[in-house]
Amino acid sequence: MKAKIASQITAYFKDYFNLSDSIVSQQQAEAEIRDGVSFRGMTILILIAAIFIASLGLNTNSTAVIIGAMLISPLMGPIVGIGLGVGIYDFDLIKRSLRNLAMAGGFSVLASTIYFLISPVAEGHSELLARTSPTIYDVLIGFFGGAAGILGLASKSKGNVIPGVAIATALMPPLCTVGYGLATWQPHYFLGALYLFIINSVYIAIATFIGVKMMHFKPDGAINAERSVKVRRWVYILAIIVLLPSIWMTYVMVRQNNFQMRAERFVSQEFRFPDTQVVSTQSSLQDGHGEITVTLIGRLLPVDSLKLAYSAQLKHYGLEGTQLNIVQGGQQIKADPATSADDIFNLAQATITRQQRTIDSLRTASVERSAADSVGATIAPELKVLFPSVRDIAVTRTVFGSVSSQRLDTVNVALVSYSSPMSREQRLKFENYLKARLRIKSVSVVDVGTSVNLTGLNKL
Repeated sequence: MKAKIASQITAYFKDYFNLSDSIVSQQQAEAEIRDGVSFRGMTILILIAAIFIASLGLNTNSTAVIIGAMLISPLMGPIVGIGLGVGIYDFDLIKRSLRNLAMAGGFSVLASTIYFLISPVAEGHSELLARTSPTIYDVLIGFFGGAAGILGLASKSKGNVIPGVAIATALMPPLCTVGYGLATWQPHYFLGALYLFIINSVYIAIATFIGVKMMHFKPDGAINAERSVKVRRWVYILAIIVLLPSIWMTYVMVRQNNFQMRAERFVSQEFRFPDTQVVSTQSSLQDGHGEITVTLIGRLLPVDSLKLAYSAQLKHYGLEGTQLNIVQGGQQIKADPATSADDIFNLAQATITRQQRTIDSLRTASVERSAADSVGATIAPELKVLFPSVRDIAVTRTVFGSVSSQRLDTVNVALVSYSSPMSREQRLKFENYLKARLRIKSVSVVDVGTSVNLTGLNKL
């Protein structure tokens, strides 16, 4: 019973994937592919026109124009011809397809180089940059695009498969970028884009070869078995050689993306301040060295303390060893067209008031510090009469940090040197005098020794 159900299910799905009624005859499919291999006369002119259109699209960063150029381009023909030739062991077709592909690629690069030499805009835009670092995903796009292409060519109802494959595999933009790299003498553009074109061509041809085998296309005439084995071996070797650099580039891309995601999560979770905002975050990973730059705007924060605190948190986000840079900007007034002059004035006035309060606070702190520095000279005449054993005195305010609780506390400290030791009762009277005279709640008197003179205190 179970075997019967399994057989029915298998037959049901086989019927869905039955190609016998969906594909044209081998002769008809071959004829269409062979017609597309040829590059002469009108086909060459159409190719050159498509190259100029693609170059304009890349130059102006227009995706619509680039897609239009890919629809016009006849580059798919010789690539599919190579796959067909390998599949049916037609070595003359392989040679003709390779020759025509080389001619088409040469004309394309020449036309794009000429365009970018005379173009007034010589900067690379995002559509150009996107075609200089191919990855394993481009290999997969080329392969599945080629698979869809051969299936579309062999299908009775072709629909819009071939135009879709032309857009998906994107053969034209890499050739334009190769010309851009030659015209501007930038090897990374030239090599990266050329590698992408090779990836697309090789894997479209391999997908075509596999499709031809799956559809059981038969070779014409006798087969040279030894030559066929060599050709297949070279096809597999070429596929592996083309694949390996893309695997490395994919690894680098994935590492970079993961680093950027961790960096964004670190900044979004850690950099939260009431009066300060994160304006931008830049992260980069080069040669295993990570760097994060965070730009802040608003109330100024102690950068050194922030870097020390947050550098220790990096390891919790998988960013250990990453260099953290913090940049702080000033307050900004954003001029919105809907904002009235009064709003701008009020915002500017609030900013000035806030800055003035900061200045006043700093000025008060400076005055208090100056008064503390001169207090010794102020009370010196009184000390000579009331406490003649006091030789030198310095009063200061300092901040103590508790090692156990990490709490900070401000303490008034009097550094005193004596000409002769004080008794316990005299020291208590001296402390009470300092608190009353200096109008402070508490003071810690520190004995710096009876032999320390003023010069020694200055060195301290």
